[in-house]
Amino acid sequence: MKLFRLVFAAAALVVTDSSLAQTNIVATNAPAPLAPAILPGRGLAQHPFLYTGEWDHRKTNQTIFVVRAGKVAWTYDIPFNSADGTMEELGDATMLSNGNIVFCRKVGASEVTPDKKIIWNLDAPKGTEIHSIQPIGLDRVLVTQNGNPAKLMLINIATGKTEKELTLPVPHPEKAHLQFRRVHQTKDGTFLAAHLDNNKVVEYDAAGKAIWSFAVKGPWSATRLKNGNTLIASYHSTVVEVNHQGEVVWQFSEKDIPEYRCFIFQEASRLANGNTVICNWCPADIRDPKKWPGSVQVLEVTPEKKVVWALSEWKNPDLGPASSIQLLDEPGVAENGDLQR
Repeated sequence: MKLFRLVFAAAALVVTDSSLAQTNIVATNAPAPLAPAILPGRGLAQHPFLYTGEWDHRKTNQTIFVVRAGKVAWTYDIPFNSADGTMEELGDATMLSNGNIVFCRKVGASEVTPDKKIIWNLDAPKGTEIHSIQPIGLDRVLVTQNGNPAKLMLINIATGKTEKELTLPVPHPEKAHLQFRRVHQTKDGTFLAAHLDNNKVVEYDAAGKAIWSFAVKGPWSATRLKNGNTLIASYHSTVVEVNHQGEVVWQFSEKDIPEYRCFIFQEASRLANGNTVICNWCPADIRDPKKWPGSVQVLEVTPEKKVVWALSEWKNPDLGPASSIQLLDEPGVAENGDLQR
C-alpha cells in the first residue's frame, strides 16, 4: 500500500509539472503588451497640443486635432484621398500665434483659420509631394517639395510670390516619396534638411551650399537646438542629439524603455525644461489596424531617459497614428522659430 501511494504521488507530481509547463508555453506565446498597463502622466490633460498623423487608413477623413484642458477643442478634416484618388498624408503642422494652422498633406499645403477657412493653399504639381512646411513670421512659409528636382521654396502667402528657391540634391530624384519629411530654417537663416532617403542630415547656407552634415540612418526630423546641437529622429526608433563636431551627446531608443513597444519615431522636439517629446508612429510595423490600440502615440522623456508622459488615445477620442505634435504650453512664438521642433 505504501509503494502504491508513492507511485501515485509521483504520477500526480508529473501531471502537475506537465500542466505548469503547458501553462508556461501558453503564456510565453501570448502577445507582449505594447505599453505598461498604467501610463505615466495625465493623458490628454498633460499638455495642450496640436496633433496630426499620416496614413490612418481606417478612416475616410484624416483629422488635425487641437487638445486643450484634456479634451478635443477643435478638429479639421481632409479627405483620405484627393479628388484624383491620390492618398493624402497629414504631417508637418504648426499653430501660429494668431490661432491659424499651417500644415502639409502630401498633395499640397495650406493655412486654415480657427473658423476652418482656408486662406492660403498650394497644390503639389503632379509627380511631386509636400511633407514639410514651416511658418516664417505670419506672412511667409518655407515649403519643401519632393520631386525632380527637389526644391525648397520661401513663399510670401500674401502676395503668392516665391521669394527664394533652392534645389536640394537627392540620390533618387525620380522617387519623390522618401526624399524629405522635415526641412526647416534655423535661427541663423540656414536650412536644416533631414535627407530621409540619403541617410544624412545636411545644413545648407542661404545660397544652398552644404556647410555641415551628419550621417544617420533614415532621418525623419532634424531640429537645431538653442545650445547649438542638432536633435534628430531617425529610422527606426532612435533619437540622437549631436554637437557641431558630429559627436553624439545624448541618445534615446527603444532599448532604454523595454516595457514600451517603439515604432518609427517621426518627430522629436526639445522642451524648455529639457525633456524630449517624440511621435511614435505605428502603422508600418503593426499592419492590422485593429491592433493599433494599446500602443503609445507620444512619449515625453527626461534627459535621464525616464518616461514622464505616455499618450495612448485610440478611443474617445481616437487620435490615430502620430506624425507631428506641437505642445501649446511651450514658451515662445512658433512662427519666430522659438520652439525647438
